[in-house]
Amino acid sequence: MTHSADAGSLLRTFPVSVFVNPNAGAGRATAYLSRIREFLHAHNVFAQTVITGSRSELELAASQAISQGQRILFAVGGDGTFQALANASFGSEVLLGILPVGGGNDFASALGIPNGLRAVLDGVLNYAPRHVDLVRVKTADGETRLYAGGGGIGLDAEAAQLASGAYRHLPGRLRYVAAALRALSRFRPLRVRIDFPETGLQSEEAGCLLTCALNTPTYGGGLRLAPDARVDDALLNISLVEPLGTTGVLKLLPRLLRTGELHTARIRSWQLKRVHLTTDRPCSFHGDGEIFGPGPVQIEVVPRAVQVLAPLAR
Repeated sequence: MTHSADAGSLLRTFPVSVFVNPNAGAGRATAYLSRIREFLHAHNVFAQTVITGSRSELELAASQAISQGQRILFAVGGDGTFQALANASFGSEVLLGILPVGGGNDFASALGIPNGLRAVLDGVLNYAPRHVDLVRVKTADGETRLYAGGGGIGLDAEAAQLASGAYRHLPGRLRYVAAALRALSRFRPLRVRIDFPETGLQSEEAGCLLTCALNTPTYGGGLRLAPDARVDDALLNISLVEPLGTTGVLKLLPRLLRTGELHTARIRSWQLKRVHLTTDRPCSFHGDGEIFGPGPVQIEVVPRAVQVLAPLAR
């Protein structure tokens, strides 16, 4: 679907489905549902609402909606909710929207969509369709999946499991930092080999606290590891954070909590289209806080993968 019209015209013209992750934002998504319905009704937008209990359930419901002719699909939740919608709709002509009320809204933030439902509803009718990139990952078990914002191996993958479990009720960045500190207490640094296919670059091998592949400037609720990343530049942003130790991490913590910046010289970065990551022991890869599968992993950018409703590019 390619249109020059604003969101208000499109929403009143095409069938709309709104997919709600009831667990997003510590349960806030469901609480906001009545406000969303009232807003759509007030602006003459006919929409069906679908509340789903899991990622697989959301993807199945979205696939069914597309097959039944729905052409605009909204995710009410965080990055993980949008990721499920993107996987279901990839390869179709549908238009995706985000109402970010999750614990981590890094992809929405990269698009210029404000955090908080009231701010989004104030502006959403003036948004416009925009093509954006996604990241495709193939894990060692042969599974292939897309994500929108950030993913990686190491401490952040272990923290992702805690962030969606024991720490899911904490807000935004604090949730991921607290989970990372808990994971750090038992984490042993990995040794990773990074291969750069089709570039002529020599492979790199190093110890790491984490190695991440980003499509957005931030991930994990606002942790800023790739400030120059753009969601439409057809590039991955790879960051390898060398082992810092508990003391080193604690020294960085105040600034990390305040600004999201990991201010250390022990970060190595690359911009390219694809990488392969291999580690010295079994580990999992996460994308947008969702565990995808075991390494080694093959990661590549998928340019102009989906169309989203967003503020005009700045």
